[in-house]
Amino acid sequence: MDKRKAWRTQEQSLILRWNAAATRQQELQAQITRQSEAGGVPAAQLLLEAERSRSEMEAVRREVARMKVQFYTGKRY
Repeated sequence: MDKRKAWRTQEQSLILRWNAAATRQQELQAQITRQSEAGGVPAAQLLLEAERSRSEMEAVRREVARMKVQFYTGKRY
């Protein structure tokens, strides 16, 4: 029972991280688009933050994939 609770907590944490990263990515992409449409070049800092956000989403995606493998092989639940 304790394992299930720990797994559930871990899953909820991943969901929160994914949602935060996705929201951040959308906000950054909107800012980049606004700057590009205004005829300017997006700031290097903004592009760097967008890359970090994509990296965070990729890391969370890999963790989700790992959990799915554990679930399907019977190591989880």
